[in-house]
Amino acid sequence: MSTYSLVALLPLDVRINPNSDGLPGIGQLRSIVGAAMTIGLILAVLALIISAIAWALGANSSNPHLAGRGKFGVLVGLAAAIICGASVGLVNFFWNVGQSV
Repeated sequence: MSTYSLVALLPLDVRINPNSDGLPGIGQLRSIVGAAMTIGLILAVLALIISAIAWALGANSSNPHLAGRGKFGVLVGLAAAIICGASVGLVNFFWNVGQSV
């Protein structure tokens, strides 16, 4: 078998897309993940508000321990809110990177 005939037998344009509707319960999984993201965002914003209040109380009452805890809570709450908010964008980015490989 020559090289030319082998190339003629192999498919040159292979396009296989994943079936996103093939798994049972994928619709429920999507709604659960969406609800978890909403709860995560609400909790992150709530933690941010409570930590800011603790930071303000600690700064005004000359309590450096409370102010330090408040600062740390603000950073953690802000990071959690950013991660929850950007998770859809990150998933879509890596999905598109995976599709281009």
